Amino acid sequence: MGDAFPLAGIRVLEFTHAVMGPAAGLVLADLGAEVIRIEPAPEGDPTRRLKGFGTGYYTFYNRNKKSLVVNIKTDEGRAIIHALIPQTDILIENFAPGTMERLGYGYETLCELNPRLIYCTLKGFMSGPYEKRPALDEVVQMMSGLAYMTGPPGQPLRAGASIVDIMGGTFGALAALVALRERDQTGKGMYVKNGLFETAAFIMGQHMAYAAISQELVPPMPARVSAWAIYRVFETGDGGQVFVGVTSDKHWEQFCRAFGREDLLADDTLATNSQRISARDRLLPELETMFARMTKEEVIHLCDEAGIPFSPIARTEDLFDDPQLNEGGSLLEVTLPDGRATKLPRLPMLIGTHDLGLRNEAPQVGEHTREILQTLVGYNAEQIQKLIDTEIVTAAEDNGGKPGRTA
Repeated sequence: MGDAFPLAGIRVLEFTHAVMGPAAGLVLADLGAEVIRIEPAPEGDPTRRLKGFGTGYYTFYNRNKKSLVVNIKTDEGRAIIHALIPQTDILIENFAPGTMERLGYGYETLCELNPRLIYCTLKGFMSGPYEKRPALDEVVQMMSGLAYMTGPPGQPLRAGASIVDIMGGTFGALAALVALRERDQTGKGMYVKNGLFETAAFIMGQHMAYAAISQELVPPMPARVSAWAIYRVFETGDGGQVFVGVTSDKHWEQFCRAFGREDLLADDTLATNSQRISARDRLLPELETMFARMTKEEVIHLCDEAGIPFSPIARTEDLFDDPQLNEGGSLLEVTLPDGRATKLPRLPMLIGTHDLGLRNEAPQVGEHTREILQTLVGYNAEQIQKLIDTEIVTAAEDNGGKPGRTA
């Protein structure tokens, strides 16, 4: 297991839904913080029951967390939260603008209960004219130009994963950790915030710099003029696809030798990347013909031998068996809500000898309700049972023993 977790002893209350907030909590939980997920009574987070592309949200973003299911809109629920706040280091919330304040859990209210509290709020927008608008990952991908840059001209296309939600949550966790470090110096907590739109704009920063420098309209990625002559997907003879990148003159030499194309290497008009860009109209069809005579595996083998950037075009399902992820220990063995085993990515970082692995599966509905009410709030069994009977809280054993992560 390695030595103690980096965030051991840090307690987090997480008032979140969907991806952005849970992603922030996941980062802190994997780093060793005790993250208590506050879920609405009686059925828990609706994300557990999402279908389609939302099917994997709860299982992936809520490992290593505890589940406290409580109706925070009631006086009894509010008393529970208020009892937990003085024992909490970080609060994360990504509800709609004004929701936490309306429920009595705004920063100004809670910091009176705990001046050391770090209050991390994750919204669609930072301060400004859009601040009160609702937002989604896809909305800000469209607003920021990210979707425009991803699709072909005239066909804006969102990225194939919730990258802005995930990055926004990660930046939120980073802000909370910076505030935690500052609290070590001052003894005081603080308010930190991240916005989806501002996160998407940050992702677009390199394109904004390009526009400012070139004084030209930036084309979408599929229509861009690449900085390298060979930097694209090629079709292979067996119906496969391989991305090949030749990004230096040394790569060009290695590519030509590995593929037995001394004729191309000897062509003085192809000696430099700039020359190869000028010769694209004749060079790329020649390479297309060459790759079309080969299998995908042959192309992969020779690119690997040449030491140039390359990749087969992978699907989601290919990651489960990827040798790098498996042999490098980047996948965690987890149990799905239906009891089947699978592998999911661990936090993509190495921190000394810490094993940032799986300590707890994504919790059942209210799996830790009794534990938290007993150990942190100080309620006895009779008080807890009364709260359960009145549906102020839900405990896992009151769900008929059903796994609580999906409907």
